[in-house]
Amino acid sequence: MAASSSLFSTSFQGVISFQNTNLCYKEFNCKYSNFIRKQSGHSNSKYLTHSRLFPNERSSEFGQNEKFSQKNVFLCRALKIENLPSFSVGNKFQLTDVIEAQQFDRDLLSAIFEVARDMEKIEKNSPGSQILKGYLMATLFYEPSTRTRLSFESAMRRLGGEVLTTENAREFSSAAKGETLEDTIRTVEGYSDIIVMRHFESGAAKRAAATAGIPVINAGDGPGQHPTQALLDVYTIEREIGKLDGIKVALVGDLANGRTVRSLAYLLARYKDVKIYFVSPDVVKMKDDIKDYLTSRKIEWEESADLMEVASKCDVVYQTRIQRERFGERIDLYEEARGKYIVDSRVLEVMQKHAVVMHPLPRLDEITVDVDGDPRAAYFRQAKNGLYIRMALLKLLLVGW
Repeated sequence: MAASSSLFSTSFQGVISFQNTNLCYKEFNCKYSNFIRKQSGHSNSKYLTHSRLFPNERSSEFGQNEKFSQKNVFLCRALKIENLPSFSVGNKFQLTDVIEAQQFDRDLLSAIFEVARDMEKIEKNSPGSQILKGYLMATLFYEPSTRTRLSFESAMRRLGGEVLTTENAREFSSAAKGETLEDTIRTVEGYSDIIVMRHFESGAAKRAAATAGIPVINAGDGPGQHPTQALLDVYTIEREIGKLDGIKVALVGDLANGRTVRSLAYLLARYKDVKIYFVSPDVVKMKDDIKDYLTSRKIEWEESADLMEVASKCDVVYQTRIQRERFGERIDLYEEARGKYIVDSRVLEVMQKHAVVMHPLPRLDEITVDVDGDPRAAYFRQAKNGLYIRMALLKLLLVGW
């Protein structure tokens, strides 16, 4: 890797070779000894590095395969002094759109959650915030929504912005006349600064983002993904359980069609020593693409038909609705799947005291109402957290850190 002299207070030319970035040893071909601050290949780690001159010598601390020039060689020892995301106020947000959960790495998640905590303070203490004054958000919802649409609209207004909304774009927009999604997006971007879209087709959000010249947020695309739901889910788990590494999570219900559980699985794979249990009727089992992804990330997962056993082991029981709208004409398959796994007082009895029940909502009968009074029922707190996450995303996409 060629090095730039702008990294140093003195001029130098040469090659930087990284012997082992995890151990923080670096070697520079330089001319003078320096104290330098250098960010390593890991975006979340900053190092204060001291370089020391070894005139034309090969240090025994380096392996036989290291390349040295004939010039003076410095041995640099790097001491890790902090482990924080390198995001600072005033910088542009790394993402231009929010389309899928895979866009978020662990550092970015932590930074977004910090902004969400700030948004919680704004919502409680400063309802007249003007962070997004002058900005306009368009919501295009081709499928029904209560929490997602209203939380985005509330988020925008609580930050001083304004909203253009279409609650049922499938029937009450030009889509009903046959207008293509691309033409709709090209039109709407002329009226707004950001588009939040829910669509009935998987992949529609990617098409919209490829067309639009303004940010697009995927608010759910058919059985595909729901990344902002996954963000608020992980945020909720951290707040409720107190950690994300080393947790056990049961994903229950419609795992084949559930965009929320698919997106959540992608994000949980960012953390260490996580184990995921899949509990579902056979007709709506988790698809192989998610299982293969988890395996590739060395995330342990297991399929089980016994909700009671799994619930007794887990920190989170994430229940989902069997989605009638995804079955088409196969009502028989829907009836076969519905009602097989229900979270009720019996499940609560076997759950650990610190564990929580979550649900993306709406629910039908898959969580009984007597569960609502238990402090481990986190689903309405989970829904409220969606406001803070979406406030954070709107702020970051429109004005940056």
